[in-house]
Amino acid sequence: MEKRRSVKKCLQLCCLALALIGLGSAGSLAAEATVKFGHVGPTFHGQTKGVDAFAAYVKEKTEGRIDIATFPGGQLGGERSLAEQVQSGTLQMATISTAVLQNFVPQAAIMDMPFMFPDRKTLYKVLDDKDVQNKIFSYFPKKGFMAIGWTENEIRDLSNNKRPVHTPDDVKGLKIRVMNSPVYIDTFKQLGASPVGIPFPEIYNALQTGVIDAQENPILTTVLMNFTEVNKYITKTQHCVTECIIIVARDYWESLSADDQMIFREAAKVATEVNRNVNVELHHKLPKSGISIEQFAEKNAVEIVELTSEERAQFREAMTPVWNKYRTKIGDELFDYVLSKIDEYK
Repeated sequence: MEKRRSVKKCLQLCCLALALIGLGSAGSLAAEATVKFGHVGPTFHGQTKGVDAFAAYVKEKTEGRIDIATFPGGQLGGERSLAEQVQSGTLQMATISTAVLQNFVPQAAIMDMPFMFPDRKTLYKVLDDKDVQNKIFSYFPKKGFMAIGWTENEIRDLSNNKRPVHTPDDVKGLKIRVMNSPVYIDTFKQLGASPVGIPFPEIYNALQTGVIDAQENPILTTVLMNFTEVNKYITKTQHCVTECIIIVARDYWESLSADDQMIFREAAKVATEVNRNVNVELHHKLPKSGISIEQFAEKNAVEIVELTSEERAQFREAMTPVWNKYRTKIGDELFDYVLSKIDEYK
């Protein structure tokens, strides 16, 4: 009798052990890893939609083994903090503007050179060139990052409350809020303006109270943040690209199989395409109002200036001292290589 009870108890323990093993296996099949992907884009923006598309693609292709949780709107910190977290390995992924990344990888500043890209079409052709990507991204691994693709916060424009801006002379004397980046500060100093470093949330009040006359942001941002209530002149200067690079913590990247790394690279291409398409849609159909930026400008008495090719050439020529200053930081080889690609595609 005692022997029978002992056998029965042994069978129960074996069944329990097998059940636990089964649960463990099911858990590992459901999600081998949960990855955090941070960025600062607002929820409606193309960057957020692109990052979400990245996560969906990876989950589908790995059949749920890799589940990527996305955190928009700076939920995990500002861009510099996000970059530091990825570099230290406490965060697996982020997409960060090159204006911030150049503090870690100086060569990233090539994307922030003012008036370098003549138009959006040329920009995208250069960015999508595999050799260009390989060359720019090759500087990242030794700094603890793997760079695998692009997202964007759009191309930057200028708004002010003084006058229409057509030439560099029209910028002189303007008190302008700029992104807190040496390139942006140097750009507007060279144009004779007085650049001011004001936090983004304070721009509207600073314009309203006259602390500043102008600000530079993508036209979409200018409209959606209601800066047009206090700035009635917008010029599509498209002076700098707010391009972002998708970075992965190097240790995490090296823990991925070659097949998973390929899936991540494919997902980055999906993110880029979705990001760009959504941004184009937003230009034609603004959130809430559903009208285009041009219709909004007409309705709200906002003047939008499109630079002629001759006017743009004046701005580009005025940037020669800024380009020369950053050549030493970026390196002649990379600088001239990107310029040659622009000439090839424009």
